[in-house]
Amino acid sequence: MNKTLLTRAAQAAPAAPIFQRLLCWEGFLLAVTLAVFIINALTTPWFLNIWNLSDATFNFTEKAIIVLPMAMLIIAREIDLSVASTIALSSTAMGFCAQAGVDTPLLVCTGFGVGLLCGLCNGLLVTRFNLSSIVITIGTMSLYRGISYILLGDKALNAYPESFAWFGQGYVWGALSFEFALFIVLAIVFAFLLHKTNFGRRTYAIGNNPTGAWYAGINVKRHNLLLFALVGLMAGLAAVLLTSRLGSTRPTIALGWELSVVTMAVLGGVNILGGSGSMVGVIIAAFLMGLVTFGLSLLNVPGIVMSVIVGAMLIVVISLPIIARRAMQRRQEKR
Repeated sequence: MNKTLLTRAAQAAPAAPIFQRLLCWEGFLLAVTLAVFIINALTTPWFLNIWNLSDATFNFTEKAIIVLPMAMLIIAREIDLSVASTIALSSTAMGFCAQAGVDTPLLVCTGFGVGLLCGLCNGLLVTRFNLSSIVITIGTMSLYRGISYILLGDKALNAYPESFAWFGQGYVWGALSFEFALFIVLAIVFAFLLHKTNFGRRTYAIGNNPTGAWYAGINVKRHNLLLFALVGLMAGLAAVLLTSRLGSTRPTIALGWELSVVTMAVLGGVNILGGSGSMVGVIIAAFLMGLVTFGLSLLNVPGIVMSVIVGAMLIVVISLPIIARRAMQRRQEKR
């Protein structure tokens, strides 16, 4: 029964051929991304400069790294809204360690460790006490950010060693930044994990029917706990990259990023109610949002306007499938 459920979930999820996918949501996203790229190139002549394109990746790389496990968590019918606050707390911990004279390897381990602990805390509260992940992570969102404010106040910590700056500012080859190269590697790993392994099949099975998955022998709570831990770990990695790139720690670091991360996942075709979605769509959506925000910044569009655009995109991508589904049902009823 376990194998049967996993097989059905795999068949219902992303097992379609590449050609069929190009006719679906991923193909639409790819077309929009190419259109945005062309528009940016036409409106801003300096957009096609290789170093400008490299700088464009910094607009979405850290967020895109978080959205990879976040997509899997949403597919499993859970969500983590505390990722931005996890980044703030991880960065704060690294800042105080740097002030104490800790070297770069231990700073990186600190960022990973705090992120992992935050993710495990969220997962344990949700899975052990059967609480809503939305409610819990809204609470921890305020908790983690509040701890950073208490520890830092209005101060900034910037006593980081010079070698630490390479993670967020270094290049591995030409204009290819370390951040972007790392994102490409992680995207391949998470795409393989979701679409080609039993772990991914269990994720789809849980998202489609948690009760059925439990009776089929899948340990739903342990699986979701691992997903929460994975999200926290990637948030810790994003904290390392972002803090390294900025060279300082403030309690407002990554403020509002949870909205962008969720928008990327939903825009990529992940069903906010769980059970469906593909990593290919999420990766394309990350590039799309990166191009949109970078193009707007080149046109000197204020950040508040960008926030409005991101919020509007989130509303549209959530409501559009529902509206389309209701329209199709009405047509069928009329027939």
